[in-house]
Amino acid sequence: MQHRPQLFYTTAPAPCPYLPDRTERKVLTELAGPDAVALHNRLSQAGFRRSHAIAYAPVCVGCRACTPMRIPAATFAPTRTQKKIRSRHADLIANMVPPVPTDEQFRLFEMYQAVRHPDGDMAHMCWRDYAELIANTPVETFLAEFRRPDGTLVCVSLIDRLSDGLSAVYTFYDVNDLTASWGTFSILWLIEQTARMGLEHLYLGYYVPGSPKMAYKAAFGPAEVFRDGHWSLLGGLLAGTLPA
Repeated sequence: MQHRPQLFYTTAPAPCPYLPDRTERKVLTELAGPDAVALHNRLSQAGFRRSHAIAYAPVCVGCRACTPMRIPAATFAPTRTQKKIRSRHADLIANMVPPVPTDEQFRLFEMYQAVRHPDGDMAHMCWRDYAELIANTPVETFLAEFRRPDGTLVCVSLIDRLSDGLSAVYTFYDVNDLTASWGTFSILWLIEQTARMGLEHLYLGYYVPGSPKMAYKAAFGPAEVFRDGHWSLLGGLLAGTLPA
């Protein structure tokens, strides 16, 4: 059988969703065929992310602010605040379920978008769009659903399994309880789940110094970032320096 080369495409410039007065460009490729899982693993370990059946990475001209980030589960050290959050939400019931969209999830998703990201692209997603986000995956994917003891759904994480870890694709949660920290709790749980599954890393997507949307990621450490072709400790980026 003739080998078909993997094709990569570059998107047109668009407004950056993280930093003002900047534009973004992405390189992307399709995850398809019998090699989709292996390709997804290789690209994830090289700083790519997945959306639907596409793997992408930023290739912005004159800017390298988006920095791939992962948490080594074996060396993660929760802060005092994170320990309190873990304890405060200890009664939450977490279940791993197949990537099957439900009306209950969608209602939570709509509420989250309306409050947290009213100007974002996802705020206008209909049921079909949401179903595609959840179910259109060529790799091993599951949902982590977090519920109160009475069964109320408060948080959902879409997760990919990689050969060396878990990848947090997207998380949304109940925004009505201002005293809750569902997002932080879900990351803490996923780090623990990574270790329970005998895997090494939780991939958290892009850390963007200077972006309020991404500031929370700096609280999880020690973390590693992918820069200049290899993974290394986050280090100086914590100071908020913005890569050129």
